[in-house]
Amino acid sequence: MARETYESLNLAPKPIRPHILAAATIVYGDDYYNGRRETINLSGFVQMNKWPMPGFEHRVDERGRSVFDTELISAPEVGIKGFSYELNDRIQILSNPLLPNTGHVRQIAPGKNFPAEFHIQRFGILETSTLRLVHRNVIDIYGVVDAIPPFKKPLTGGYLGVPRGDQPIELVQAPNVVRGTTLPEAWYPSTDGNEPIGIVPTVFFADSPAACMSMLVDPSMIIQTSTEATLVLEVGGRTVKVELSGSHNLAAGMEILLFGPEKHDEGVGVLAQLARVALVGECAELGGRVMLRASWPKPSGGSLGEGGEDSLSRVKFPGDLHFDAEFDLVTPHEVLYSTNSVHLAGKLSDLDPNGTTLTMSGTDAALVTTGDEVKARITGLTLAMREAIVGEHAAVNV
Repeated sequence: MARETYESLNLAPKPIRPHILAAATIVYGDDYYNGRRETINLSGFVQMNKWPMPGFEHRVDERGRSVFDTELISAPEVGIKGFSYELNDRIQILSNPLLPNTGHVRQIAPGKNFPAEFHIQRFGILETSTLRLVHRNVIDIYGVVDAIPPFKKPLTGGYLGVPRGDQPIELVQAPNVVRGTTLPEAWYPSTDGNEPIGIVPTVFFADSPAACMSMLVDPSMIIQTSTEATLVLEVGGRTVKVELSGSHNLAAGMEILLFGPEKHDEGVGVLAQLARVALVGECAELGGRVMLRASWPKPSGGSLGEGGEDSLSRVKFPGDLHFDAEFDLVTPHEVLYSTNSVHLAGKLSDLDPNGTTLTMSGTDAALVTTGDEVKARITGLTLAMREAIVGEHAAVNV
């Protein structure tokens, strides 16, 4: 067998500019062991510069492994965002332009391009409407990839298995998923020059269960929509209706990814993913403010159209939109996890979703603690999409 190098891939001398799905478990306050903890689903738009762009090297190391250099760039339109229940605010993570966010792709077995080691040294900036934070130490991001670009197969999860909980657990990530390995890491208030202030941290990135995890995906279209919802729960033998809402301007509401047949290997038809959900309301029976969020370990997959379309442009509108949605419910006291998916269906009038309603049908879903204690059941859900941003790239700073 001939010895491979990455030159055989004939990579284009231009950046990779993919959509990214990510998650981080964040601990708030200056006490890592006793602070409030939550997992935040994030998504956005990144740009990775790489060989054979000018300034990026391809070489063979002393062990005979081919390797090439990469860099995650910093720019106003590039970053990831999500909604924090604890802060009741949008969180956005950007690259620190003053520090190098560089890395490499390297063969694991000499002379064989894949599987390969993927590594980025990450220096970030965390912004909310009131905070700007930076960290002092590099966060080393590692994973194993099987292609360049290392796109994750649509509608697949980040783990080899399905962990449950925001508490510390062991992590086994899937191929083409990368994670931070030098955690926990403290984040401090920042000067305008992105330098940390003082020695008292404001938040930590935890080492689990979603340790700066991320995956690159390649959707045909991205819908970020403000959403209103009515969630019907059974709590303590009573039926409770909870009104929920979320604005895409706060990285809340819903994010829907559409994958035409050219973006997946499932034959014809358009796949859909409910990639990010953050809808907030009040439920006295569960202790107060609650948030419905999409599960990070269990992807919410679905479809758009009749199933035989050979491209997204062939979908006839109004088109049937279906999801088998996997949800968590964040409460003031704990996070509750659905034991099974709930089926949502509606008709998308066109790619602008304003006015589209998704309604739950079929099997209810129990909501349980990490110890499998049933605290409630989802018996009904209606989601009404409102104003949205639709495009091939995610809007990060809108």
